[in-house]
Amino acid sequence: MTKRSVGIKDVAAAAGVSVTTVSHVLNDVAYARVGTETRERVHQAAQQLGYGPNRLAQALRTQRSGMIGFISEEIATTPHAGRIILGAEETARARGYNIMIINSTSTGSQDSRESDVADLLDRQVDGILYATMYHRKLSLPKNLTGVPAVLVDSEDINRSVSAVIPDEAGGARLAVQTLIDAGHTRIGMINNTDDVPATHSRLKAFQDTLADAGLTFHEELVHSELSEVPGGHEAALRVLQSPNRPTAIFCYNDRMAMGAYRAAGELGLRIPEDLSIVGFDNQQLIAENLYPSLTTVALPHYEMGAWATKNLIDAIEGKTDLQLLTAHPTVLPCPLVLRNSVAPPQPGPREGSAEQIARTTT
Repeated sequence: MTKRSVGIKDVAAAAGVSVTTVSHVLNDVAYARVGTETRERVHQAAQQLGYGPNRLAQALRTQRSGMIGFISEEIATTPHAGRIILGAEETARARGYNIMIINSTSTGSQDSRESDVADLLDRQVDGILYATMYHRKLSLPKNLTGVPAVLVDSEDINRSVSAVIPDEAGGARLAVQTLIDAGHTRIGMINNTDDVPATHSRLKAFQDTLADAGLTFHEELVHSELSEVPGGHEAALRVLQSPNRPTAIFCYNDRMAMGAYRAAGELGLRIPEDLSIVGFDNQQLIAENLYPSLTTVALPHYEMGAWATKNLIDAIEGKTDLQLLTAHPTVLPCPLVLRNSVAPPQPGPREGSAEQIARTTT
């Protein structure tokens, strides 16, 4: 005997409500006035009976596929930024949507980017998330403007699409203020050479925070290199070998901070006793495994993915207008992650003189 499939009428009978109420609850109809207790009863009955809404019929009725396209510039293979995807997936799943990911490249041509968008549109996605590997301004694929879309960790140079980005300046201020609060008055910075928003905003925040504290900005204590470990090592050596070295360094990112640790070790400087260091990005594989562990600033990857997905789905469902969010990108805070690389400066020769450098290297 063939077992009869469970239908919506069975759920309604089990929950003691009408078929219409079950439909409204399971399809999350925005205008439905159904109490919390009744909603819970319907969901419990549906779960016990193994019933789920017919997705095909739902798509035909709502003209929505329940799919969100996600174009990621290499972040799918980047551990520290993969939390953007996690934030997007968990938020989408909670709203009954699934995500389809295309892993693009940051060096791809405009044609290849338009092809990525076209592939997703051919699969009837309801909207598209476009995430870059690092915060930058870009020219969007032309065919992205015809569908609900949100940029993640990037900005449209024409501001035609809404975007969510990290508070680069606020995070840098937190980092530098942490060093000031620890008692440091002579602070250096090793910066990135790439022409991206973070390079400029983190440097300006560094200068502004020193000024707000009444401290002098020393141009000779700022050096820029490629934002990798060797670049951090080279820049830190130049900063630390200045005539009156700093007692603390703010690093553009954790990879450069790793290079700064190496430079400090070569000069016989102890962290944090002789030199305090703060990084940026909170790349946990680096920050947690340096010795001592690195105090740094976290980029809100998960939060950006979640915010973008929530607002995209709200737009798809007609609950918000993304055009109202295009004038300025939404900026999310970058929290400080305190570990063990910051301490008050040592008194005496270790305060930062060339004499101290000579003593520790002989």
